[in-house]
Amino acid sequence: MSVELDEIRQFLEETPPFSDLPGSELAGIPAKLTVRYARRGEEIVTLGRPNDDVFVVRSGLVDLFDDTGTILDRRDVGDHFGYSTLMSHEPSLYTMTAVEDSLLLVMHSDVFTDLCGRYVEVARFYGGENSRIRAVASSLRSTAATSALRTQVSDLMSDRVVMSSPETSIRDAAQLMTDRNVSSLLIVRGAEGDGPPPDVGLVGIITDRDLRRRVIAAGVDTSLPVSEVMTPDPQSVTLGLLAFEAMLLMSERGYHHLPVTGDGKVQGMVVIGDLLRSLQTDPVYATALLSRKTEIADIAQTAANARRIIGGFVDRGFGPDEISRLLTSTADAVTRRLLVLAEEKFGPAPVPYAFVVIGSQGRREMGLASDQDNGIVLDNSYDEAQHGDYFRQLSEFVCDNLAECGYRLCPGDMMAKNPQWRMTLYQWELTYNRWVAAPDPDALLHAQTFFDIRGVHGPQDLVDELRASYVPIASNSRRLHAHLAKLAAYREPPLGLFRGLVLEKGGTHANTLDVKKGGIAAVVQMARLFAVVGALPQIGTRERLRAAAGSGTVSRKGAANLIDAFDFLASVNMKNQGREVNAGHEPNNKVDPDTLSKLERTHLRDAFTVIRSMQQALQSKYPIHSMS
Repeated sequence: MSVELDEIRQFLEETPPFSDLPGSELAGIPAKLTVRYARRGEEIVTLGRPNDDVFVVRSGLVDLFDDTGTILDRRDVGDHFGYSTLMSHEPSLYTMTAVEDSLLLVMHSDVFTDLCGRYVEVARFYGGENSRIRAVASSLRSTAATSALRTQVSDLMSDRVVMSSPETSIRDAAQLMTDRNVSSLLIVRGAEGDGPPPDVGLVGIITDRDLRRRVIAAGVDTSLPVSEVMTPDPQSVTLGLLAFEAMLLMSERGYHHLPVTGDGKVQGMVVIGDLLRSLQTDPVYATALLSRKTEIADIAQTAANARRIIGGFVDRGFGPDEISRLLTSTADAVTRRLLVLAEEKFGPAPVPYAFVVIGSQGRREMGLASDQDNGIVLDNSYDEAQHGDYFRQLSEFVCDNLAECGYRLCPGDMMAKNPQWRMTLYQWELTYNRWVAAPDPDALLHAQTFFDIRGVHGPQDLVDELRASYVPIASNSRRLHAHLAKLAAYREPPLGLFRGLVLEKGGTHANTLDVKKGGIAAVVQMARLFAVVGALPQIGTRERLRAAAGSGTVSRKGAANLIDAFDFLASVNMKNQGREVNAGHEPNNKVDPDTLSKLERTHLRDAFTVIRSMQQALQSKYPIHSMS
């Protein structure tokens, strides 16, 4: 091989998509290319004319112009152009002109067609940024993970569920459990024996343990109906809940059995022994130990260990969705444990209350740098004079100790220890209505965050009632929609005129870019907007986009592109935070592009381009420019 061909091969080794090809294939490509020298100002491809070549910039710069003469993009060293005509088999839609003297590697159509036909990586690369970002996001989602992170309760549950009606006697219920050789019996209206009847309501559960403690030890008459000794309204979980989340829930609350429901029916039963056998070999199992901790220092140490282990999963290639759910489940477990300790310290709550999480924790999308955002929904029987001190002390105890456990206090003071985020259901409903009706900047900031509300402790019906009160109002408020669209559209990706990455100029994080502010947050905001407009119940960003796809608020293609961009940016951000933690630094959202490969930087630009395109669509659909 000549020196010139060897130099071209070395260049291609670091230039996608050639860098993904086998060495034997790559070695033969330089001889199939030609070299073209273009002087400054020379038109290389002309709008409206056919083009049979793909060009790779070896040195110099090339600008792309549309039919009005507007500069659309600039191609630098290692960038490609001209391939859109070969992919579409149509005349060029652009004029491509050398900005300065440039050296170009030229791949003729027959070589291009052959490589695209034999290598999916090549065909995907030239399919455009949507195709490329979809491929990399798909790869992230398919990365092998431990069974503990992928296993759902539907994979471990027993579908051999035995049920009885509330009127069944205790004696008959015990006999039924003996005959069927089960340790629990679900109490369901109109049920008897094995298998769930259609459209039934689960009203209770009784276990071997209950029979020993509540019947035999207490000397209860076994001719009484089983409803007298059952646990009423048992908590159930859905088919899609991850096994480790079910394990944490059961460990925290002392449950040994959890009914599994779906489609309005009882689908099965999860038993704690089955979960532990499945998950005890995984490091996240340690988080279940929180239920035994009584000292804040021990809880903090357990939480720190869990975050460290989860941070290690980043290096092992786990997907961002899995990592976020692990981090969120750990934060939920810590929060619930602190609430239990608070109730032991200050006594039982004088009125019912629901402790809620919002923002990234509410969406189950926490990162290693997430702070705490939470609040309390109090029952309407709450009286400030009688009950105020109790909930002030409880909130301060929980929020301050969450900070001790590594969950920073919210800089915006959106926490339960702030009296503004500790209100009755009725007060919350009035507040939401005010936020939606008059979305000034402060109200809008609060409203958008609280649309992500999720209960982690206390009666869920308080949270459900609150959501039911504001969702219809928000869905019909066009003014709110326009404000949310404006927030989404003006969170601009750090992308320059020529698709260059815009870096911070000075300060502590000079020469970095904020992937959350200009990327992740924009997608979160768009998904929130689509959910509000469509009155959708989903809270997570990915779930909102999937639910909104094709609904009129966003196209299926647009939703898919945003999910792909979101997954890639979340992965980049999580890896960056993992590096910071491993180096002993405070994790943040500032990414140094020099830590990324050339291909990763290309994907980063692709993701930002997808987001910018969707933002432009929002500006066309909503009256953003007319708003003050």
